[in-house]
Amino acid sequence: MKGPTSVLAASMNGGQTVRVAAAGDLHVDEAGREAVATAIAAMDRDADLILLAGDLTTHGQPEQAAVLADACRDIATPIVAVLGNHDLHCGTDRELTEILRDAGIVVLDRDGSTATVGDACRVGVVGVKGFVGGFRHHTIPDFGEASLRGLYAETGAEVEALAAGLREIAACPLRIALLHYAPISDTLVGEPTEIWAFLGSERLAAPLLEHRPDLVLHGHAHAGRLQGSLQGVPVYNVSIPVMGQDYWLFELTAARSLSSTLH
Repeated sequence: MKGPTSVLAASMNGGQTVRVAAAGDLHVDEAGREAVATAIAAMDRDADLILLAGDLTTHGQPEQAAVLADACRDIATPIVAVLGNHDLHCGTDRELTEILRDAGIVVLDRDGSTATVGDACRVGVVGVKGFVGGFRHHTIPDFGEASLRGLYAETGAEVEALAAGLREIAACPLRIALLHYAPISDTLVGEPTEIWAFLGSERLAAPLLEHRPDLVLHGHAHAGRLQGSLQGVPVYNVSIPVMGQDYWLFELTAARSLSSTLH
């Protein structure tokens, strides 16, 4: 009798290693055309997957997005990105997103994506902007003026999308959460504590704790620090000013026994 195949089991239990190049706060404009092309080419050489954690442009102008698009257009490595507050400044984010997607960049906005990279390993990435709100005993409440409650509601929508996306990629051997705003305060240390409420929200941590992705990435806090932990879930602030280099290279190995809140 012919024995059973094991292709599905291998794809789920893995042991494959994937190299991820990550950076945030590129703040691209025409003056940085050569620099961003050099950096993206280096990521393409070193990594199986490139992740960009928002503030891709200086002010969110379409011509600035076109500079990044030109740098990425002929890159073979999959590129996944989220937008940041700078990218949304001009209110032209739809046009900006279209320019980036036309160059082959997967731009996530409260949704997820999967890619088969490295040694045929499936990587799931959930991308949300995140938003403001604060940490510990210094948080924005759902109370008072409609404008203040609107801030609270937008953060809530980001949290819900992050949770839904993590559920969707639960079966992927490697799972990554990509944000712009910070979900923990550990990676904000170095920034004035008075502005932490504008750099992220602890509400974003709840779905990360529930689903425990393999890696969480964010940017935005230029004076923060690189590494933090959310009860054992690794969180990295990959803002270029924090890293002091163009990108950080992670080597992730798929777990041999899939652990998830969904089975």
